Amino acid sequence: MKKLLFVVTSHTELGSTGRKTGFHFSEMGEPYAFLRGNGYAIDFVSPLGGAVRADGYDEADPLQKQLMEDDELQSKLADTLRPADIDPDTYAAIYYVGGHGTMWDFADNLALQHITSKMFEDGKGVAAVCHGPAGLVNVKLSDGSFLVKDKNLAAFSDDEERAINLDKVMPFLLESALVARGAKYTKHPLWQENIEVDKNLITGQNPASALSVGKALHEYLTKTQ
Repeated sequence: MKKLLFVVTSHTELGSTGRKTGFHFSEMGEPYAFLRGNGYAIDFVSPLGGAVRADGYDEADPLQKQLMEDDELQSKLADTLRPADIDPDTYAAIYYVGGHGTMWDFADNLALQHITSKMFEDGKGVAAVCHGPAGLVNVKLSDGSFLVKDKNLAAFSDDEERAINLDKVMPFLLESALVARGAKYTKHPLWQENIEVDKNLITGQNPASALSVGKALHEYLTKTQ
């Protein structure tokens, strides 16, 4: 059974707003359900390890409710692995789940950068959705170049950040940061599904893109591994 590594944020404070944040539940849940249904084993890692906080949970959504009541999944989210625990050679792909918390603790995590760089250069799948590509911003390859340089990718747009009045709350704007690293960034209108597949790099713009990222990752792994 192929193993996948889902990365979720440890961060729970939305800047100085007094509001809570975390990982986005549907951006975890939709790919998780699809990939588990296709026979993958899935582990969870977070920058700090241990329990993580879900954000955006919709109890009216049948799949989300089912996953919230899934004892195996909830046990993993209550005790996520630490980056130091991870052997990248044991995983077929890494997937960065979105959520606003990622903007505080993904980009500068050196251990996650190392894991991602190695997996990418080994031809493993590297996927991310919405704010998840924050984990790709500072990843460098063995030649010193940024992983995202000259890559087609999608991520939460600056326009979407402004539309929810969080552009001044974020520590940086994701679209702008990726473009500054040389990424070939694409975006669709607000909240519209948009994914980019550039060989083994698979990225999506927003929550509407999460399931398609999971499907594209499965397609890549089916073809190559």
